Amino acid sequence: MVEPLVVLIVACEIGFWVVLGAGLLARYVLRMRRLGAVLLACTPLVDVVLLVATVFDLRSGGEASSVHGLAAIYLGVSVAFGHSLMRWADQRVAHRFAGGPPPVKPPKHGLAKVRHEWREWGKFAVAWAIACSVMLLLMYVVGTPERTQALWGQMGSITLVGVIWLLGWPVYHTVTELVKGRRAEEVAEKGE
Repeated sequence: MVEPLVVLIVACEIGFWVVLGAGLLARYVLRMRRLGAVLLACTPLVDVVLLVATVFDLRSGGEASSVHGLAAIYLGVSVAFGHSLMRWADQRVAHRFAGGPPPVKPPKHGLAKVRHEWREWGKFAVAWAIACSVMLLLMYVVGTPERTQALWGQMGSITLVGVIWLLGWPVYHTVTELVKGRRAEEVAEKGE
């Protein structure tokens, strides 16, 4: 049997896209900019529903599980990446339905790529901080360490993802650009 909180997490993800889609539809297709703005402003309510349901589930005697940790991670990712995801969708819908400029693509190389990777990882760091804070809050709400062991595991997992992301993207691209810069300097010195 599927846990009700898992169903709620999936419903919140679907709800986010439905509210986002409705807001963009109202804004660009129906030309109802004010309604579109109101709908887009309502997307964080989906996160509030999930947070309240998670706390309620634990307060009613439930044992904290990896599902509660997943809810906290979903909340952190939604808050940290939600605005840029909305901007991404907005650019595409504006281009397709309202004659807006083509969507901005992420840089492929150079210092712009390095800045992009660090900015994206910074969003992850914000998501990590929010998720871990929510998990700590849930541990406090439960008040019994034996009932919250799974949340420690979730914090460890999201931390591991962050370290892999840090090394595999921002650090890698930074080092790559430094090496390219060093090689260019050596070539320039040999040419003199």
